[in-house]
Amino acid sequence: MSARVLDLHPAPADLVAVVLEGLQRRPRQLPAWLLYDAEGSRLFELICEQPEYSLTRTETALLEQQAGAMAAAVGARPGVVVEFGAGNARKVGPLLEALQPGAYAALDISAEALRQACTVLQQEHPQVAVLGVCCDYSNLPALPADPLLLQEPRLGFYPGSSLGNFTPDEATALLAQMARLLGPGSRLLIGIDQPKPVARLEAAYNDAAGVSAAFARNLLVRLNHDLQGDFDPGAFRYEAHWQREHSRIAMALVSQCEQQVNLAGHGWHFAAGEALITEYSVKYSPSAFAALAAAAGWRLERSWSDPEGDLSLHLLTQADSDPAPPTHQP
Repeated sequence: MSARVLDLHPAPADLVAVVLEGLQRRPRQLPAWLLYDAEGSRLFELICEQPEYSLTRTETALLEQQAGAMAAAVGARPGVVVEFGAGNARKVGPLLEALQPGAYAALDISAEALRQACTVLQQEHPQVAVLGVCCDYSNLPALPADPLLLQEPRLGFYPGSSLGNFTPDEATALLAQMARLLGPGSRLLIGIDQPKPVARLEAAYNDAAGVSAAFARNLLVRLNHDLQGDFDPGAFRYEAHWQREHSRIAMALVSQCEQQVNLAGHGWHFAAGEALITEYSVKYSPSAFAALAAAAGWRLERSWSDPEGDLSLHLLTQADSDPAPPTHQP
């Protein structure tokens, strides 16, 4: 059995529209998925290996330890597990072993990373049919009408605390979008990074090795390549700061001088000190996340967290499904 990949990547014209809209914002802000071209995906994997960035290690360990309990909570064997923002798809392995689904579908914006991940995953789990879908899942009208994706029940999987890349309003809309894509009666297992001391948070997003800074500056390299831009990455410094009032880390490239940048046939003036937001990372307490999920039509069934309470995984079910009392397991 060989993994397949469907290419639904946004068209170049759509990319131009997204970038132009983002550069007109105040502060200027581009969607986080633009960071993940092939080089961006490679740099993000390096970020996950940095000593300051513990999220990936913590979540991987939690999945390995609790996969059996999570499978028991899910109950019925899923027809398909759909992972949103799969990246290298290394976290889903314990779940596939415990759940034994009929199929696994990886949704991600980076085509090259997706092909590599699906090939490896198919080799490691030959009993599970693997499908990759290169897309912007936040704007996907519907899951492709592929036989693997038509299997039920469907379990969504969204690890990595990527929900934090969106504002609370955007996150609510994304959770509602996932409910639409997965369909009635589906469930979602989602990872959420929780608030912790500010020094730890800022260090995690501004590692001493400078990988986070390189990851952010690669966005400008990508824009130059894809949209005929003339950004000078060296003319921007990288910053990551905790914004207490929003419970989030804000990551930005800050113009070090007054400059004019040309991109996609348009000229853009940057004042000295002006920021281009590359991504946010909102941190949610369990209660804050439960309220957010409820606003999007999901009900909390079970939660698991690491011993330090740094990160939690939550099993959600659509609110119109049969109720089950929520429980929390450490």
